[in-house]
Amino acid sequence: MRGVPVSGVAVEIYRGDGAEWDRFVASRPGATSYHRYLWKDVVQESFGHAGYYLMARRGGEPVGVLPLIHMKSVLFGNFLVSVPFFNYGGVLAGDPAAVQPLLDEGVKVMARCGAAHLELRHRGEPLPGLATRSHKVTMILDLAEDADSQWRGFTPKLRNQVRKAQKSGLHVVSGGCELLDGFYRVFCRNMRDLGTPVYGRRFFENVLRAPDAQARVVSVLLGKEPVASGIMTRFRDTVEVPWASSVRDYRELCPNNLLYWEAIRLAIGEGAACFDFGRSTPGEGTYRFKKQWGARAVALHWQYLLAPGAHPPELNPANPKFRLAVEGWRRLPVALTRFLGPAIVRNIP
Repeated sequence: MRGVPVSGVAVEIYRGDGAEWDRFVASRPGATSYHRYLWKDVVQESFGHAGYYLMARRGGEPVGVLPLIHMKSVLFGNFLVSVPFFNYGGVLAGDPAAVQPLLDEGVKVMARCGAAHLELRHRGEPLPGLATRSHKVTMILDLAEDADSQWRGFTPKLRNQVRKAQKSGLHVVSGGCELLDGFYRVFCRNMRDLGTPVYGRRFFENVLRAPDAQARVVSVLLGKEPVASGIMTRFRDTVEVPWASSVRDYRELCPNNLLYWEAIRLAIGEGAACFDFGRSTPGEGTYRFKKQWGARAVALHWQYLLAPGAHPPELNPANPKFRLAVEGWRRLPVALTRFLGPAIVRNIP
């Protein structure tokens, strides 16, 4: 399906196997991991949401892409996101003339889907003229050439917290799907304590089985039991930890500090240049935790195309509409949240 050419640029819904799409993404310095085609399959297989991946061409050659996922539910509404469940997405263009045609085609997809809005998760410079929220940042740590140099750059307090974890008998393992059950136990407990519905285990299994994601589990164990765990992925020279949790009962042992130090050591050992701690709200606890490692804040701009009469969404736990639900969720048994959570969270971007 093709849009009307504008300035020699035509937009289509991409129907290929992903190879051409990913070649274009790989050619762009501003690309993120989540612009890649592999995440369309992960989202489809994990949650069942349809993807509309838009490609702009000039003279047959790709000049821009916009990955879109359609989400629709009675509770949370009907909308498109680029890209849900992840931190980044939005318009990726190698030709400035491709930006507006991609947005115009996005509006057409909105109309066909009956969607109220389209959310673009941009990192770096926002697009002009769009409704924008800039309430989140991502935290990026520039890595030293070796682990010893990185260690010396930390504050004495941070180094002592890592040492405390090591002296408390905690140890670290890393691997693939064989560690998924332990990760998922920790993740489910932490999400329950935060009042947030939990992703289904299948989602993380699909991430770990996607070869191009270069994903692995890193877990901190007390004896044989995980007390902190995260999933690492890699794109280009950046290692990211999109999902990490710890069991608050063991907070005094500092397992989270050991988890991130070991993840950073692994990243340095494999030649990565940057470590992405993921998104946070400035001033909150997770932001301060990430900042203590020396990470710098990079602005995120979530921008919106809106249907007539629509307003930017408020799908976040701070929304008073969801406050009672959050408090109630925290009181549920973990086993029940594991059963109920995936059906709810599949519609929360």
